[in-house]
Order: sequence, then structure tokens, then C-alpha cells
Amino acid sequence: MLQIKAEPITNENFAPFGRFYNMAQPQGYALKGALHSFFPDRLTANAMCNLAFSPILVNRPEKFIITQQEYHTTTWEMILPLNDDMIIHCAPASAGKSVNEFAKAFIVPKNTLVLINAAIWHLAPLPATKEQLSAMIVLPECIYANDCTVVDLTEEQSFEIEL
Repeated sequence: MLQIKAEPITNENFAPFGRFYNMAQPQGYALKGALHSFFPDRLTANAMCNLAFSPILVNRPEKFIITQQEYHTTTWEMILPLNDDMIIHCAPASAGKSVNEFAKAFIVPKNTLVLINAAIWHLAPLPATKEQLSAMIVLPECIYANDCTVVDLTEEQSFEIEL
């Protein structure tokens, strides 16, 4: 079985799949008031529709074996880990053909908002250290019902993420 080493997320290694920003440790120019510092537009995404903010709870598996993946052809997906660092996996857009030989796994710090580009293979985030990850998924409303291709991987296509 293919094994992929999870690596800390960086701008360089995640660039083929999307963008991210640590919302708990903002940097750079801020608009300031007496009681606040506002860091505008740190992560942007085009949306010409209603957005949905959906909680997800993910139990920690004994082994990080990936047997399913999904992609959305028309939209990005955002994920924000709330109570733990998360592990995500991505593979390049490939017109529906599994390309897990190019898959990567990333360790994403808690409170870091990740934007996964349209058509990128991925699935639910995984907890890095806790028994259950609490995260928020941001997608256009009902996209899971009308633009979500979920594929069961064959034994040859499945892979294991190593921490």
C-alpha cells in the first residue's frame, strides 16, 4: 500500500492544492481601533451564492488509511480545525481519474483556515492528536448534494498517511 508522510503545511508545498491562513495568529497590516485590530481579506474566495457553514466531527482512526476521496468540479472547499490540529490529504485535479501517486498529506495547525481549490481530490479532515476533531466546513449551500463526486478507492488506489 502506498504510504504518504504527513508534512507541516507551508505556502510552498500546499500551493498546487489551494491556500491557507492561520486565523488565530494574524500577521501584517491591520485596521486598528481603540479595542481591536482587524486583518481584512486574508483569505478570499469567489462565491456567487449562499455560503453554508457546517460543523463536522471526525473520530480518530487506528490507522490513517484512505479508502475514499471526493472532489467538487465547480467550487472550492474551506476547512477550519477548531479543537485540534488536523491532517488533510489532497491529490491534483485529474478529471475523475485517481492519481494518488501524486497525493500529499498535510498537518494543519488548529485555527488555520484552509481553502482547497475546485477539482482537488480530498475528503474529511482527520484529528492529529485528539480522539475527535471538531472542524467547520465552508461550501456553497447544498454543494454536497449537487457537486460532490465521492469515489471508493480500490485496494491498489488506497493509501496510508504516516505522521
